[in-house]
Amino acid sequence: MTGKIIRSSFSLALLVLLAGACLFSGILYSYYEKQSFASLSQEALQIRQTLEYIAPDQIRSSDRVTLIASDGTVLYDSVAKATDMDNHLSREEVACALQEGTGTSSHYSSTVLKKNLYYALRLQNGTILRLSREQSSLGAMLLNMAWPIAVTVAGLLLLAAALSVRLARQITKPINAISPDDPQNVYPELQPLTQRLRQQKDTIRQQMDELGKRMREFSAMTENMSEGFLLIDLHGQVLTENHSAATLLPAGADNIAKCREEQLRQAARQALAGQRCERLLQQGERTLSVIASPVLESGQVTGAVVLTMDVTEREQREKLRREFSANVSHELKTPLTSISGFAELMSQGLVPEDKVREFSRDIQKECVRLTNLVEDIMDLSRMEEGGEMEWEGVDLYALCDEVLQSLMPVANKQEISLHLAGDEQTVRGVRQVLHEMIYNLCDNAIKYNRHGGSVTVTVGESGHRALVTVKDTGIGIPYDHQSRVFERFYRVDKSHSRAIGGTGLGLSIVKHAAALHDAEVKLQSQPEQGTVITVLFPGNEQNM
Repeated sequence: MTGKIIRSSFSLALLVLLAGACLFSGILYSYYEKQSFASLSQEALQIRQTLEYIAPDQIRSSDRVTLIASDGTVLYDSVAKATDMDNHLSREEVACALQEGTGTSSHYSSTVLKKNLYYALRLQNGTILRLSREQSSLGAMLLNMAWPIAVTVAGLLLLAAALSVRLARQITKPINAISPDDPQNVYPELQPLTQRLRQQKDTIRQQMDELGKRMREFSAMTENMSEGFLLIDLHGQVLTENHSAATLLPAGADNIAKCREEQLRQAARQALAGQRCERLLQQGERTLSVIASPVLESGQVTGAVVLTMDVTEREQREKLRREFSANVSHELKTPLTSISGFAELMSQGLVPEDKVREFSRDIQKECVRLTNLVEDIMDLSRMEEGGEMEWEGVDLYALCDEVLQSLMPVANKQEISLHLAGDEQTVRGVRQVLHEMIYNLCDNAIKYNRHGGSVTVTVGESGHRALVTVKDTGIGIPYDHQSRVFERFYRVDKSHSRAIGGTGLGLSIVKHAAALHDAEVKLQSQPEQGTVITVLFPGNEQNM
């Protein structure tokens, strides 16, 4: 704005200067010409008086003197021969003098730098006395004064430039000093602008307040999300991310293209192309679900939103479900195949009479095994589904004694001694589920024990927590299998487990029963040295 004011002021000053110079020169030259005509008039009057006494050729004058007859014939000329000159009747000054007594005219000479002034006076005898004078034209006069004019113009232009700069600064200084926070009316002409600034200020403040409120709401929502949230622009630049995204995703960069995970980059690229994408991202033992959706504005893709969720537990449950289905199918198929084979042989009369009883016992054995398997599966399903169960105070010592009494016949067959130690400990729980848990622990301790070994069950307290410990002198569990023995249908030695009639669900039932009661299961075992399993229940204040 300052530059524009300076240029406008300087241009205006230059225009005024040129116009003033032209006008002044014209007025001055016009005045100079009038003075010359007045001088010629005075001199003509003097010569008219002088001609009464002397001849024309005796007249002494700095101007050119010409006598012209009334018919236009030149009688005398102080510069040229009268006989060589043409008729002057048509001359403007001569014609005017013949009619009115005096006449004037001016003509440029052969160059525009000189101008001839003519003054004609009619004498009493009708003769015309004409005086002519040569003077510089306006152009010649200006050309002669070129240097003083140039110096003067240059000085005036410098003065105009300085005044323009000062004027521009004086005009713009109050404008530049206007504060957007509190605009004041420095000029009446700027009142609409200052009013608009105030309105804009109020509007911006309201919009900023609304934007801040929305940002706080947005931050509160995204930061409290368990899912990772990423907002990226068309160039893949990460605009916003929440805490969960920083936790779930690998240490990434501010641009999605620099992320180490190929699946994440592909999902983001597909979303920026306008297509929703869902992928699974594997990070070690953790599984993430990545959902990328395009952000549209007026039908155009302006960015993408990427959500990441930890679905490790879901995927593990799905994997366990598939494994469980496969294992159940396999475990059910084995006894059913045996039963079907025995029944088919017997129905076709291919079994000798002395073998019928043996085959019947095998069928019964497989049926018992099938029944135990179904019952274990139903127990697991019941504990997983929860539902309504009767919770009560259960004496663990009495319950363990009851379990050992029921297993006494099985233990006697293998000459395994059963021992119960400790004292009364009461916990709040589901009696049937606790019975199944302790029964499976003791049953496993007997099945996988040595002939003539022992099983010791101890009920006690540790740090205000009730515990049940089952210790055997059996074959033990190798260390690399200990982390998996609580999985469904997992067996360390499958041939030995089937030989003793195990279903592979005993310790899985123990795990689910303990989880139902918020109890902790600990396993200690060494091959050929036995196994110790301890179940620690919550503190007494939580149970009662």
